[in-house]
Amino acid sequence: MTSIFIKRVYEPAVKADGFRVLVDRLWPRGISKKTVAADVWMKEIAPSSALRKWFDHDPAKWTAFGKKYKAELSDSDILPVLLEYCKKQATITLLYSAKDEKHNQALVLQQLLVSLLKK
Repeated sequence: MTSIFIKRVYEPAVKADGFRVLVDRLWPRGISKKTVAADVWMKEIAPSSALRKWFDHDPAKWTAFGKKYKAELSDSDILPVLLEYCKKQATITLLYSAKDEKHNQALVLQQLLVSLLKK
């Protein structure tokens, strides 16, 4: 089974990251494409701009954000593409730029992918 990790995009890339997927809608500030070393940028998998602005990284909205984001993903054509990457790779690392390591879209996406791959 594929190992799925999450990592802030500002941390150095290492070989153990495996296939690196940037999951932010906007390019991270102050960092070059070379430094990010993403194999693919899947901006369409990120939360919509409206959802991102509503959430505003407010921990009080975390549970509701997760539900709304999963609902967006269930209507998305891009989630199956990411699932295919997961099936073909031994290790996937989802890269995100949020400062909050406990309340971000990569965490929701990681949990969803793990549950879908178990089916």
